Amino acid sequence: MTDKPEKAKEKTNKANARLPRGFGDRGAGEIAATRRMLDRIRAVYERYGFEAVETPAIEYTDALGKFLPDQDRPNEGVFSFQDDDEQWLSLRYDLTAPLARYVAEHFDALPKPYRSYRVGWVFRNEKPGPGRFRQFMQFDADTVGSSSPAADAEICMMAADTMEELGLRGHYVIKINNRKILDGLLETIGLGGEAHAGKRLTVLRAIDKYDRLERRGVEQLLGQGRKDESGDFTPGAGLDPQQITKVLDYVDFQLADKTGDLEGVFEDWRRIVGSNGAGDEGVAELSEIASLCRSAGYASDRIRFESSVVRGLEYYTGPVFETDLTFEIKDEEGRAVRFGSVAAGGRYDGLVGRFRNENVPATGFSIGISRLMAALSHLGTAGEPPRGPVVVTVFDRERISDYQKMVTSLRNTGIRAELYLGSGKMGAQLKYADKRGAPCVVIQGGDEKARGEVQIKDLIEGAKAAAAISSREEWREGRPAQIAVHESKLVDAVREILDRHAIRWDYETS
Repeated sequence: MTDKPEKAKEKTNKANARLPRGFGDRGAGEIAATRRMLDRIRAVYERYGFEAVETPAIEYTDALGKFLPDQDRPNEGVFSFQDDDEQWLSLRYDLTAPLARYVAEHFDALPKPYRSYRVGWVFRNEKPGPGRFRQFMQFDADTVGSSSPAADAEICMMAADTMEELGLRGHYVIKINNRKILDGLLETIGLGGEAHAGKRLTVLRAIDKYDRLERRGVEQLLGQGRKDESGDFTPGAGLDPQQITKVLDYVDFQLADKTGDLEGVFEDWRRIVGSNGAGDEGVAELSEIASLCRSAGYASDRIRFESSVVRGLEYYTGPVFETDLTFEIKDEEGRAVRFGSVAAGGRYDGLVGRFRNENVPATGFSIGISRLMAALSHLGTAGEPPRGPVVVTVFDRERISDYQKMVTSLRNTGIRAELYLGSGKMGAQLKYADKRGAPCVVIQGGDEKARGEVQIKDLIEGAKAAAAISSREEWREGRPAQIAVHESKLVDAVREILDRHAIRWDYETS
């Protein structure tokens, strides 16, 4: 009688295995597919002359500056904590702010312009939801130290080439705008100057949601606020109806440059934004970017100019870019919607200068790896998951050193191989190999050992044959895809099977 309460107590003290909201686990297949995609992106970046750099996941909060995603204080928009000397530290919310700190800290040692790329996890302390995570991976490329619009044009061309490399031809468009134009417009409606910085940022974040919320939703966010489907209320920018109309009319203006008359199109844009100096400068920069992209062969089906692109972070100071995937998917309610943005960026000339007594121009863009991988998976271009290792089974446990020797001989030539380390009999071992996705298994019982042979079972070919065999007798008679070879021919026989199924095995030598 006394044992039952103790057992019940022990049961209730067990931890509940659960995943925090907004975070995700990744399996081997997804990791392998992501690695392949990252390698292809990296190849494009390096072809453009960019070099790798890494920064830590944690920065001093003041190094991230006032440009936090949601609020200007620790633990609002970012995950923050204090260390033992009471300094505030934060998990990085993007890879751009840490780059600004890195460049400022190593400024004299770095070549200028400095071209770099970075890949890593970033963290947002925001409400999670469908497609909205608190931890996600980004892959950035930036040019620091050049104020030329040619640097912005090159970033956009590299973004287009990256999409091409990933097999997305015909499914993407790089959209470009200039924050100076919108800043000029906001100044004309009375939102200029530092006193209105907070309201301007709210306006920018509202416009940045235009693709998802459309005109009515953005109109609410520009006004008194919006209640979403869950009942949560987002306070608005508090603009009056006339201000809202001017902002939305600007956003709805789309540059249609399909005729090739870019200068005529930019003249139309100048009329939209009026004679504001910042707006004129922004249109002039876009005109130069357009000329550079078109002369390099990037037409409007790949790179175009649209007024709805603004980006939600305040540190952008000039051209802003967005990579939009144009194919349709089904939303939660089964409606057809465009897949949308998978990469974005722009010019941020003030970010590095926060650490120095001089202005340092910079431009770059960031790819959202998880969203891009979801897009490739939807299109069926993410690639098949890699095959597992060759499995050497254990027929006689007293001879495990013999089996380990076989595994080592395979590994020494670059072939992925593992020794079965479980306690199951042969049937369980073959089921294990199937679950591992093994292309073949190696079997050696006492009779094979006496003859100096091994049996190699091609699991891929065996699965095909099994589908065509109707009886157990046929299986026993045919023993499909199973061969016997001399021990000395083990490696050659396994290579032949891998080559037959186009499975890469020469990891060591490639």
